This record gives sequence, structure tokens and C-alpha cells, in this order.
Amino acid sequence: MRYSDLNWFDVENYLENDDRLMIVLGSCEQHGYLSLLTDTKIPLAFADAASQKNDVLVAPPLNFGASPYFLAYPGTISLRIATLMNVIEDIIRSVYKQGFRRVLLLNGHGGNEPVRGRMYELANEMSDLRIAWYTWWDSHSVEVILQKHELKSFHAGWIEAYNFTRVAELPKGEKTPPHITGLLGAEEARQVYGDGVFGGAYQVDDAIMQEIFDTCVDDVVQILKFE
Repeated sequence: MRYSDLNWFDVENYLENDDRLMIVLGSCEQHGYLSLLTDTKIPLAFADAASQKNDVLVAPPLNFGASPYFLAYPGTISLRIATLMNVIEDIIRSVYKQGFRRVLLLNGHGGNEPVRGRMYELANEMSDLRIAWYTWWDSHSVEVILQKHELKSFHAGWIEAYNFTRVAELPKGEKTPPHITGLLGAEEARQVYGDGVFGGAYQVDDAIMQEIFDTCVDDVVQILKFE
């Protein structure tokens, strides 16, 4: 159940019975052979699947994140960290004013992690607001699956290569991760990473992808209980 399918009367009626909301934090950045909006598409798919199970409302996703290290790749659009923090705070304050009190932020992009600090500040200020944060690839559930299949995850690699994020033919085999020390600027990052994939397999069996998808949806459903 997305905002885009409702009018304001519907949201007002929703708030009479439920104060939960899912907000997807994504990015628009290079992902090798995958969609530039991969970091939005994946958590949004989890949110939609979870919403089908419990009817929790899904807000419009934030399609832009902090990706300064990929600006040498055409298509990447990056917000400054301060801008990103302010935008998300404004979103939270908007929905809080309307009556939402339990908000789950589904994060699809590593560059958005600094926002968590600002969310702690909001939680301190708004004592009746509960904010949950879910970064799917860092979850214990996904880690268990990776260990079981003896796989490692890398940016733009197999773990993000769902059928709904693929926009080109994927290479066969694996890519050896480059040895990196320190922070890379955008131009240097493009030289080092080339096609934009950080390493590992370009794709794996669809059954593994489905296993991760189902596990992440289960995680989201559990978090939405706000126990």
C-alpha cells in the first residue's frame, strides 16, 4: 500500500487505526551493470512485500543519497551529507505532525548511514516517536545465508542482481576485488573499480536470491511489530 495509490482522505483514515510508516532511503548511483536506482528498488520491493502481509503504509522513496565517491560515473546524483540529514529530518517531522509515531527507515545505500546519528537526536527530542532502521545487507539473517553458501557480498555484485535491478547482460564468472587502503576520490574510484562492481560473483543462482529476499521481508515484518 503506497502513498501513490491513495489520496489524503485515505491517509487520514489509515491513521485512525495505525501509526506505522515505512520510508525507503535509496540512492541514484552507479551499480555496474545494474540499475542506477538499485539501492531504491531493492528495499522498496521488501517494503511492498511486507505491506502485503500487514497493510503498513509505504511512503514515497527517497531516490537520492550521499554518493560523492561515484560522481565520476555518469548518472550518479549525490546529496551532501548535511543536505541528506536535513531532508530526512524534514520528512520525519512532516509525518510526525500528521500522527505517525512508528517509522521504519529501510536503508538501501551505505552512504546514508550517517543519517542514523540525526535520527537518534530526533528520538531524544520526540519521546513518543519510535524510529527503526534496517540496512538489509548488514542484517544477521543475510549474514547467515552468505555463510551457508560461502559467498561474500560486494557493491553492485551478485547480492544486488535481482531480476528487477538488471538492465543489462551480466558478465560471467567473478571479479577480483582491488586492494584498497584509505578513501578514494571520485576520479580515483572510477580508475580502480572500472565497471563499478567491487568484486566477487556477478550473479548467483536465483534460488539464493529468493532466499535472501524472503529473509529480508521476514525481517521487515518482524521489525514492524515494534515490540
